Formats: sequence, structure tokens, C-alpha cells
Amino acid sequence: MIEARDISIKYGTCDVVCGVTFDLRVGEIIALLGPNGAGKTTVIRSLNGTIPIAGGEILLDGAPLQRYSRREIARQIAVVAQENETKFPVTVLEYVLAGRFANGSAFGWETDADIEIARTALSQCDLEDFGERLMNELSGGERQRVVLARALATDARVLLLDEPTANLDLAHQAMMFRLVRERCRDANASAIVITHDLNLAAEFADLVMLLRGGEVFAFGRPDEVLTESNLNEVYNVQVLLDANPASGKVRVTTVY
Repeated sequence: MIEARDISIKYGTCDVVCGVTFDLRVGEIIALLGPNGAGKTTVIRSLNGTIPIAGGEILLDGAPLQRYSRREIARQIAVVAQENETKFPVTVLEYVLAGRFANGSAFGWETDADIEIARTALSQCDLEDFGERLMNELSGGERQRVVLARALATDARVLLLDEPTANLDLAHQAMMFRLVRERCRDANASAIVITHDLNLAAEFADLVMLLRGGEVFAFGRPDEVLTESNLNEVYNVQVLLDANPASGKVRVTTVY
């Protein structure tokens, strides 16, 4: 679906990402982990062409990303970004409907099918009664759920989520990851999720990529990557590892 081949990214003359290689396959979730400044958001932004790469290659369904138009990329790849505050008054329903534009609709000319898809996405994100609310009147957590609803409404096959659980309570954190997991399972989609919650990554991700200084420090299954030595070296903290009693997945506890 998406292949990154030895990609490097520069800001001016500064190397911020070096030699990152991975495959995102159908149905998979990759959790992108690492300390602040490790290059996680930069990698995400390169995968839909928002920022250019300085070297290497990004392939979408086997073809170089630059061969696709912006509209074609938007049909295939949806982004849930950290910054989602709107600069002008727009209702929640209008905001979600704007995600349908790349599928042939135009803002203000939505079809009945578009409206039904948008309302379904709002319902999935626990926002059934929010359609007429203004985006700039919502809390940070409510806006984050609306942004996810718009991504779901696009029917894109790839979801790129940059700290999607920021500002969310525990129940809605679990809901967001569950919705992404279900989309990947039921719609032949895939996702890359940036998160600082190592335990959510261990629960929901198929693969974990741990970045340090713009390079891949470790990549593999959660139990292979989330080890005491890896986490100590990357985050400079001591951790205790055990199994989550409910799922059996690896559980990380920081030693303060």
C-alpha cells in the first residue's frame, strides 16, 4: 500500500529524517513512537506529499507518490493532524462533509449519500448531536473526535494519525483506536499512528517503529520493540515490563 524506501528529509540544510524504510500493508496499523523531536510528524507529513523528501522514494500502490495528483492522494490518504483549529465559523457537519470533496463532491453541493456517510462517521465518534455545533465552540477533545470523523468519512484506504488521542479522556482514547482497528480490519485499510502512549501502541498496533534522532532505532512487533533496553536508551528512563492481564500484550510502567 505505502512503501518508504530509505527516505531522508531536510529542513534547510538540517537533516531531520535519515534512511527511514518500511512497508505499510493492507490491514496493518503501525505505531510511530519516539521522544519529542525524533522526526515522527515529519515522516507522517511526507507520506502524503505535504513536505518533500530529499532522498529515497515513497510508493503508493507501487507507483511513486509524485505521480499522483493532490486530489488522487486525498482520495487514498486521510490525515488526522495535531493542529485542527478552524479559522472561520463552520458547523461540525460541514467540516466532516468537506472530507468528501476528493470523492467527487464539492463543498456546499453534497449528495444525500455524502450526508449519510458524514452522519455515520459522527455517530461512530460519539458525536451524534454535534452536527449543528460550531467547530470553534468545541473543546480540544471534541475537535479531535470531529477530525477523526472527517477522516473516516473520506473512505480513504490509508489513515495517518498524528497524536490522535491528544486531549481525549480514557474512554474516547480507546474508542479512537478501536475505530481505526475496525476500519483496517473491515475496509482493507491501513494506518500509521503517532502516539506517546506506549501501552495503547502495544494493544492496538501490529508493528511499532521507534525513532530516535530522525532514524529508525527499532522496528517490529510491539513485544520485540518495547523492551527495557530499547526504552531506556531512547527515552532515558527505567521501565518495568509485564503482560496486560486482560489482553496478554506487553505493558510498560515507568519507574519514577
